[in-house]
Amino acid sequence: MEHKNFTKYEIARIIGARALQIAMDAPLLLKISEAELKEIRYDALRIAEREFKEDVLPISVHRPVPRRRKDKLAAVKEEKISDEEIIAKEQEVEKEIVQDAEELGLVEGDEIEDYADAPPVEAEQ
Repeated sequence: MEHKNFTKYEIARIIGARALQIAMDAPLLLKISEAELKEIRYDALRIAEREFKEDVLPISVHRPVPRRRKDKLAAVKEEKISDEEIIAKEQEVEKEIVQDAEELGLVEGDEIEDYADAPPVEAEQ
């Protein structure tokens, strides 16, 4: 493992994971003298950095690669509908809504009004 192939985030993750292992009493992968350990104050992070620089860590990085799709998206087929057909369809939907509301008891028969024929309400000043 050459540290030039890793991003700074991967290096931080690798060193952090190894430092945690060392802090949990994992055996060291380098032979470091007692004097050197005292010099770095038995710091797990510094020991992990040194192991990383010496290229002795058996930690690998898996980088997922997106799958390539051979399928191409089909063109969307648009239906040509006239304005009259759209209006007729909307009126059918409105009738169904009113009928459903009547069946559920949400609207009384005499409460149904046609708002399209009502005169516009003027705001009071």
